[in-house]
Amino acid sequence: MCSLSVSSCSGLETMVDHLANTEINSQRIAAVESCFGASGQPLALLGRVLLGEGVLTKECRKKAKPRIFFLFNDILVYGSIVLNKRKYRSQHIIPLEEVTLELLPETLQAKNRWMIKTAKKSFVVSAASATERQEWISHIEECVRRQLRATGRSPSTEHAAPWIPDKATDICMRCTQTRFSALTRRHHCRKCGFVVCAECSRQRFLLPRLSPKPVRVCSLCYRELAAQQRQEEAEEQGAGSPGQPAHLARAICGASSGDDDDSDEDKEGSGDGDWSSRVEFYSSGVAWSAFHS
Repeated sequence: MCSLSVSSCSGLETMVDHLANTEINSQRIAAVESCFGASGQPLALLGRVLLGEGVLTKECRKKAKPRIFFLFNDILVYGSIVLNKRKYRSQHIIPLEEVTLELLPETLQAKNRWMIKTAKKSFVVSAASATERQEWISHIEECVRRQLRATGRSPSTEHAAPWIPDKATDICMRCTQTRFSALTRRHHCRKCGFVVCAECSRQRFLLPRLSPKPVRVCSLCYRELAAQQRQEEAEEQGAGSPGQPAHLARAICGASSGDDDDSDEDKEGSGDGDWSSRVEFYSSGVAWSAFHS
């Protein structure tokens, strides 16, 4: 593999056209599938090209963790590292036409960060250097533009709120009274991403783009969502229409149920160990040796 990057739209187009349905591209994709094993989904698809890979730091709920990322011409795949270039798990596949990127400001504690936003999930990642960050962003954005042109879709405007990390606060961000401890759990509102206590997140609301089941929301978001639903019903049906309001079917009050899992990716392995953080983007003009070199 080599670290040469594609710096223009024509370069990316040429590279995709050159590598699509070639043996070398099939070998690369098969190697990635092998690393994820039976737990991963098949990745080989007619016309799909693996453009590059690299380790990025993903800000998870409890702490930042290294994750392996693979950029294809139509999808972004990432997972947790068990053994670098040998074994990965917890595979996630994101269609690129759903992706929007947001550059984040630099701070003394956090550098080279950006947000990957989709309707179902948004999260923050960081690269080892500003140059690496720019490489990732430029490649992803060009692939997104290419996918939008190919599918005829417009850029996504609705994005899930990123979860605020647990360590960001010791008290509930809604009531500001409850202090978290080993016995008092943190929870996350699926609408705003705030860290909240159980009492401030007793309500559930159906957010179809996130889950087919009602999900945990904080008290403020619940009121706003319910009010918005009532307004939509009034506009569509008229204020005096008979029947049960639809928002009652979309909202559930009560204690947390067993399927309301706040753990997110914290069950995944941390992948602690030695690995190269250098991003590697492939080039059609350089021979590719072996994925496991």
